[in-house]
Amino acid sequence: MRVAIAGAGAVGRSIARELMHNGHQVLLIDKNPEAIKPERVPDAEWLLADSCELSSLEEARLDRCDVVIAATGDDKVNLVTSLLAKTEFGVPRTVGRVNHPNNEWLFTEAWGVDVNVSTPRIMSALVEEAVTVGDLVRLFTFRQGNANLVEMTLPADSPYVGKPAGLIPFPENCALVTILRDGQVYVPDDDQPVEAGDELLFVVPADVEENLERLLAPSAHGG
Repeated sequence: MRVAIAGAGAVGRSIARELMHNGHQVLLIDKNPEAIKPERVPDAEWLLADSCELSSLEEARLDRCDVVIAATGDDKVNLVTSLLAKTEFGVPRTVGRVNHPNNEWLFTEAWGVDVNVSTPRIMSALVEEAVTVGDLVRLFTFRQGNANLVEMTLPADSPYVGKPAGLIPFPENCALVTILRDGQVYVPDDDQPVEAGDELLFVVPADVEENLERLLAPSAHGG
Protein backbone atom coordinates (compact mmCIF):
# COMPACT_ATOMS: atom_id res chain seq x y z
CA MET A 1 0.00 0.00 0.00
CA ARG A 2 1.27 3.47 -0.86
CA VAL A 3 0.62 6.16 1.74
CA ALA A 4 1.30 9.89 1.60
CA ILE A 5 1.64 11.77 4.87
CA ALA A 6 1.32 15.55 4.94
CA GLY A 7 3.32 16.80 7.89
CA ALA A 8 6.79 15.47 8.62
CA GLY A 9 6.91 16.45 12.27
CA ALA A 10 7.08 14.03 15.17
CA VAL A 11 3.56 12.72 14.53
CA GLY A 12 4.04 12.23 10.80
CA ARG A 13 7.40 10.53 11.24
CA SER A 14 6.04 8.18 13.89
CA ILE A 15 3.18 7.16 11.62
CA ALA A 16 5.62 6.66 8.75
CA ARG A 17 7.87 4.38 10.79
CA GLU A 18 4.93 2.25 11.91
CA LEU A 19 3.54 1.93 8.38
CA MET A 20 6.92 1.05 6.93
CA HIS A 21 7.48 -1.51 9.65
CA ASN A 22 4.27 -3.13 8.37
CA GLY A 23 5.57 -3.19 4.80
CA HIS A 24 3.93 -0.11 3.28
CA GLN A 25 5.46 2.52 1.01
CA VAL A 26 5.45 6.00 2.55
CA LEU A 27 5.92 9.51 1.19
CA LEU A 28 6.41 12.34 3.71
CA ILE A 29 5.46 15.86 2.57
CA ASP A 30 6.28 19.10 4.37
CA LYS A 31 6.71 22.71 3.26
CA ASN A 32 9.14 23.53 6.06
CA PRO A 33 12.76 22.82 5.01
CA GLU A 34 13.70 22.24 8.65
CA ALA A 35 11.23 19.35 8.82
CA ILE A 36 12.82 17.52 5.91
CA LYS A 37 15.09 15.10 7.74
CA PRO A 38 15.48 11.96 5.64
CA GLU A 39 17.93 10.52 8.14
CA ARG A 40 15.06 10.23 10.66
CA VAL A 41 13.09 7.89 8.36
CA PRO A 42 15.67 6.85 5.77
CA ASP A 43 13.53 4.36 3.86
CA ALA A 44 10.69 6.81 3.23
CA GLU A 45 10.34 9.12 0.25
CA TRP A 46 10.53 12.84 1.10
CA LEU A 47 9.10 15.88 -0.67
CA LEU A 48 9.62 19.54 0.22
CA ALA A 49 6.26 20.96 -0.84
CA ASP A 50 3.04 22.61 0.32
CA SER A 51 0.30 19.98 0.57
CA CYS A 52 -2.31 22.70 0.07
CA GLU A 53 -0.99 23.39 -3.43
CA LEU A 54 -2.43 21.33 -6.26
CA SER A 55 0.86 21.38 -8.15
CA SER A 56 2.66 19.96 -5.12
CA LEU A 57 0.22 17.08 -4.85
CA GLU A 58 0.60 16.40 -8.54
CA GLU A 59 4.34 16.19 -8.01
CA ALA A 60 3.69 13.79 -5.15
CA ARG A 61 1.63 11.61 -7.52
CA LEU A 62 -1.29 11.37 -5.14
CA ASP A 63 -3.25 9.58 -7.86
CA ARG A 64 -1.06 6.55 -7.09
CA CYS A 65 -1.73 6.62 -3.34
CA ASP A 66 -4.11 4.31 -1.51
CA VAL A 67 -4.24 6.50 1.60
CA VAL A 68 -3.46 10.13 2.40
CA ILE A 69 -2.90 11.13 6.03
CA ALA A 70 -3.12 14.83 6.83
CA ALA A 71 -1.07 14.97 10.03
CA THR A 72 0.14 18.56 10.30
CA GLY A 73 -0.33 20.71 13.38
CA ASP A 74 -2.66 23.05 11.45
CA ASP A 75 -6.30 21.99 11.11
CA LYS A 76 -6.85 24.25 8.07
CA VAL A 77 -3.99 22.56 6.24
CA ASN A 78 -5.30 19.12 7.15
CA LEU A 79 -8.76 19.94 5.84
CA VAL A 80 -7.54 21.38 2.54
CA THR A 81 -5.12 18.51 2.01
CA SER A 82 -7.86 15.94 2.61
CA LEU A 83 -10.30 17.74 0.32
CA LEU A 84 -7.80 18.00 -2.54
CA ALA A 85 -6.73 14.39 -2.12
CA LYS A 86 -10.29 13.16 -2.32
CA THR A 87 -11.78 15.46 -4.97
CA GLU A 88 -8.83 16.08 -7.29
CA PHE A 89 -6.97 12.77 -7.06
CA GLY A 90 -9.66 10.29 -6.03
CA VAL A 91 -7.62 8.89 -3.14
CA PRO A 92 -9.64 5.95 -1.73
CA ARG A 93 -8.99 6.72 1.95
CA THR A 94 -8.15 9.94 3.77
CA VAL A 95 -7.33 10.41 7.44
CA GLY A 96 -7.35 13.86 9.02
CA ARG A 97 -5.66 14.82 12.28
CA VAL A 98 -7.76 17.12 14.48
CA ASN A 99 -5.59 19.36 16.64
CA HIS A 100 -8.29 21.49 18.25
CA PRO A 101 -11.51 19.83 19.51
CA ASN A 102 -13.64 22.81 18.44
CA ASN A 103 -12.78 22.00 14.83
CA GLU A 104 -13.77 18.36 14.95
CA TRP A 105 -17.20 18.98 13.41
CA LEU A 106 -15.50 20.12 10.19
CA PHE A 107 -13.63 16.87 9.64
CA THR A 108 -16.35 15.07 7.69
CA GLU A 109 -16.85 13.57 4.25
CA ALA A 110 -17.97 17.01 3.05
CA TRP A 111 -14.35 18.08 3.49
CA GLY A 112 -13.00 14.86 2.03
CA VAL A 113 -12.16 13.29 5.39
CA ASP A 114 -13.04 9.60 5.69
CA VAL A 115 -11.64 9.20 9.20
CA ASN A 116 -10.81 11.94 11.68
CA VAL A 117 -8.40 11.36 14.54
CA SER A 118 -8.79 13.74 17.45
CA THR A 119 -5.79 13.52 19.76
CA PRO A 120 -7.58 15.17 22.73
CA ARG A 121 -10.54 12.82 22.37
CA ILE A 122 -8.34 9.73 22.12
CA MET A 123 -6.38 10.77 25.19
CA SER A 124 -9.53 11.38 27.23
CA ALA A 125 -10.98 8.08 26.04
CA LEU A 126 -7.85 6.22 27.08
CA VAL A 127 -8.02 7.83 30.53
CA GLU A 128 -11.66 6.74 30.85
CA GLU A 129 -10.80 3.27 29.60
CA ALA A 130 -8.13 2.95 32.27
CA VAL A 131 -10.41 3.76 35.19
CA THR A 132 -13.91 2.59 34.28
CA VAL A 133 -15.44 -0.83 34.73
CA GLY A 134 -18.90 -1.62 33.42
CA ASP A 135 -19.15 1.52 31.27
CA LEU A 136 -18.76 1.75 27.53
CA VAL A 137 -15.94 4.04 26.41
CA ARG A 138 -16.06 5.30 22.84
CA LEU A 139 -12.58 5.07 21.34
CA PHE A 140 -13.15 5.80 17.66
CA THR A 141 -15.87 6.82 15.21
CA PHE A 142 -16.11 5.31 11.73
CA ARG A 143 -17.59 8.07 9.60
CA GLN A 144 -18.63 5.96 6.62
CA GLY A 145 -20.30 3.23 8.62
CA ASN A 146 -22.03 5.37 11.26
CA ALA A 147 -20.53 3.07 13.86
CA ASN A 148 -18.14 3.36 16.78
CA LEU A 149 -15.32 1.33 18.23
CA VAL A 150 -16.14 1.03 21.92
CA GLU A 151 -14.56 -0.70 24.90
CA MET A 152 -15.99 -2.17 28.07
CA THR A 153 -14.18 -3.77 30.98
CA LEU A 154 -16.51 -6.58 32.01
CA PRO A 155 -17.55 -6.21 35.68
CA ALA A 156 -17.41 -9.19 38.01
CA ASP A 157 -21.18 -9.11 38.56
CA SER A 158 -22.06 -9.28 34.87
CA PRO A 159 -24.53 -12.12 34.25
CA TYR A 160 -22.35 -13.34 31.37
CA VAL A 161 -19.08 -13.89 33.24
CA GLY A 162 -17.83 -17.35 32.31
CA LYS A 163 -20.34 -17.71 29.48
CA PRO A 164 -19.25 -18.45 25.88
CA ALA A 165 -19.49 -15.40 23.63
CA GLY A 166 -21.84 -17.28 21.33
CA LEU A 167 -24.47 -17.50 24.08
CA ILE A 168 -24.53 -13.75 24.77
CA PRO A 169 -27.55 -12.13 23.05
CA PHE A 170 -25.72 -9.09 21.70
CA PRO A 171 -27.93 -6.41 20.10
CA GLU A 172 -28.41 -6.50 16.36
CA ASN A 173 -25.55 -4.97 14.32
CA CYS A 174 -23.21 -5.26 17.32
CA ALA A 175 -19.92 -7.10 16.72
CA LEU A 176 -17.48 -8.26 19.39
CA VAL A 177 -14.13 -7.93 17.62
CA THR A 178 -11.47 -8.52 20.30
CA ILE A 179 -11.03 -9.73 23.86
CA LEU A 180 -8.01 -8.39 25.78
CA ARG A 181 -7.01 -10.47 28.80
CA ASP A 182 -3.78 -10.62 30.81
CA GLY A 183 -1.86 -8.82 28.10
CA GLN A 184 -3.05 -11.22 25.41
CA VAL A 185 -5.35 -10.64 22.44
CA TYR A 186 -8.05 -13.23 21.86
CA VAL A 187 -10.08 -13.47 18.68
CA PRO A 188 -13.61 -14.11 19.86
CA ASP A 189 -15.54 -17.10 18.60
CA ASP A 190 -18.76 -18.67 19.79
CA ASP A 191 -16.94 -20.99 22.22
CA GLN A 192 -14.65 -18.33 23.73
CA PRO A 193 -15.84 -17.49 27.27
CA VAL A 194 -15.67 -13.98 28.64
CA GLU A 195 -14.25 -13.36 32.12
CA ALA A 196 -14.46 -10.62 34.73
CA GLY A 197 -11.93 -7.92 33.93
CA ASP A 198 -11.81 -8.72 30.22
CA GLU A 199 -11.55 -5.67 27.99
CA LEU A 200 -14.12 -6.22 25.27
CA LEU A 201 -13.90 -4.22 22.05
CA PHE A 202 -17.01 -3.83 19.92
CA VAL A 203 -18.01 -2.17 16.68
CA VAL A 204 -21.52 -0.88 17.29
CA PRO A 205 -23.91 1.82 16.04
CA ALA A 206 -24.31 4.74 18.44
CA ASP A 207 -28.00 4.04 19.01
CA VAL A 208 -27.22 0.52 20.23
CA GLU A 209 -24.51 1.45 22.74
CA GLU A 210 -26.89 1.90 25.68
CA ASN A 211 -28.53 -1.47 25.05
CA LEU A 212 -25.15 -3.17 24.99
CA GLU A 213 -24.14 -1.46 28.22
CA ARG A 214 -27.30 -2.56 30.01
CA LEU A 215 -26.93 -6.11 28.70
CA LEU A 216 -23.40 -6.65 30.01
CA ALA A 217 -23.58 -4.58 33.21
CA PRO A 218 -27.23 -4.32 34.23
CA SER A 219 -26.55 -3.62 37.92
CA ALA A 220 -24.42 -0.61 37.04
CA HIS A 221 -27.13 0.85 34.84
CA GLY A 222 -30.31 0.40 36.80
CA GLY A 223 -30.98 -3.14 35.60
